[in-house]
Amino acid sequence: MRYLSLTILLLASCGKKPAPGGPPPGGPVEVSVVSIQTQRVALTKELSGRVAASLTAEVRPQVGGILQNRLFTEGSDVKAGEVLYQIDPASYQAAHDGASAALAKAEASVAPLRLKADRYQELLTSEAVSQQDVDDATAAQKLAEAEIELAKAALETARINLAYTKVTAPISGRIGRSAVTNGALVTASQAMPLATIQQLDPVYVDVTQSSNEMLRLRKALESGRLSMNEGQAKVQLLLDDGTPYPEPGSLKFTEAFVDPGTGSVTLRTLFPNPKLLLLPGMFVHTVLEEGVRDQAILVPQRGVTRNPAGNAMVMAVGAEEKVEPRVIQVERTVGNHWLVNGGLNVGDRVIVEGLQKARPGTPVIAVPFVGTPAAPPAAGPMK
Repeated sequence: MRYLSLTILLLASCGKKPAPGGPPPGGPVEVSVVSIQTQRVALTKELSGRVAASLTAEVRPQVGGILQNRLFTEGSDVKAGEVLYQIDPASYQAAHDGASAALAKAEASVAPLRLKADRYQELLTSEAVSQQDVDDATAAQKLAEAEIELAKAALETARINLAYTKVTAPISGRIGRSAVTNGALVTASQAMPLATIQQLDPVYVDVTQSSNEMLRLRKALESGRLSMNEGQAKVQLLLDDGTPYPEPGSLKFTEAFVDPGTGSVTLRTLFPNPKLLLLPGMFVHTVLEEGVRDQAILVPQRGVTRNPAGNAMVMAVGAEEKVEPRVIQVERTVGNHWLVNGGLNVGDRVIVEGLQKARPGTPVIAVPFVGTPAAPPAAGPMK
């Protein structure tokens, strides 16, 4: 009987549970904390864009004729002024020679008219000729001189047209495939280009940003919460496969209008391209530096949770070494940290490890968190 009573007493004691909210069995638990400090952080924004050549020129003929020869290798680099195509020059050479002969004829005819006008002017003093004769001789001389100028203009036109039979490169760059072959008939200023030349070093990367994001950035700069780093926005590039591009770029300008269809603004950035890794039309990601926050408060993402209302919150260790829930205002992510705008102060200790054991109001033993460095990278893409 005595053994039966003892067994019932033990079973009753095992069924008891600790009072809710009370200290956990075994005393305070150990948690890892980070101490909140302000730091200088460069804030960035990741935007998608496409590569565009810094210069593009479509090669078109300025005179018509039969294409005699293509003088370049498709896909090669050409220099400005280099001859690309040769158009049959025979008719233009004949026109040039005719204009040259017309000029020589005009110059030959003006000499006797000039002598006659001078002689009549001398005879007028002795009244050997009338004033009308002098006026007629002078007019004939001026007409012949005008014919010379007209012949010179015709000769210059013929020379230009003859030079246009050599189709030259308007810019230096990489030339693409030829749209015509030898023997093709081309016409002046035709719609179809013979070839296209693109300058690939440097290149533009055109990205778009929403107008709302731009307004937010400008307000932050005007209020002093953000400042420009050295007065110029720096840009980094990520290729489509996530590989970082080694050459840094710079922001050249922002369009002065918003696309009504998308509500976005185009930003043009410039990147060196010495190895020609970037080709026009390529899809890339740019990491654009928006500004610098001098007194930024950051908290690791692993220490931030959400309450039932959806607000961000952390568990902090208070003055009595007890857990205190804190609702915080977060703005954005910076690397693996949250940028905090309110709810935390310098010196606060935020629990980042052991959150499962840290109930509000329970005593804990706070030790510094040593899992990863507390400081985030100076710059990272905005999420």
